[in-house]
Amino acid sequence: MIVAERVVPPRVVAAERVASEVGFKRSCSPEVGRLLRLAAAAKPYGIIAESGTGSGVGTAWLHSGLGADAVLVTVERDEDLARRAADVFTDDDRVSVLTGDWRLLERHAPFDVFFCDGGGKREDPEGVVELLAPGGVLILDDFTPSPHWPPRFCGEVDELRLFYLTHPALDATEVLTTPTSSVVVAARRL
Repeated sequence: MIVAERVVPPRVVAAERVASEVGFKRSCSPEVGRLLRLAAAAKPYGIIAESGTGSGVGTAWLHSGLGADAVLVTVERDEDLARRAADVFTDDDRVSVLTGDWRLLERHAPFDVFFCDGGGKREDPEGVVELLAPGGVLILDDFTPSPHWPPRFCGEVDELRLFYLTHPALDATEVLTTPTSSVVVAARRL
């Protein structure tokens, strides 16, 4: 069996360098990053969005799958992080890094892919779903795997995860990304 080499895209390396320089420790993992690249590549003419740019690691993974006719808009509330992340993409006008609240994304919706890693995920889950185009893919990370149904976290039903997994407008599943982390991946019904 031949295993393909897992090459880390240069912009991911650059964004990871930014994270290291500023001490940002919440960047997306390579496992989630590869999923982001796949999702962006599946929508070559799409409008791709991210809430919670951070240092731009997730943005760079999305960018690595971005089609020539696609656009990527991301928002980060920390002004310094947003500026540093934007520097990673200065030569690509398909990428816009916004500074401010996650709701700035609303003017760019509906989204064909939405990586909701920051604002919105917890405080307005219905608003997050509403930003998806029909057939749009939603990716939510940072969940702890649960062998139970309904899913549990710290001994209690994980209402947030349950919301996304059972939302009537979504077809959703949970995907294990590492032994200790999972993502919810959903598509908005047509």
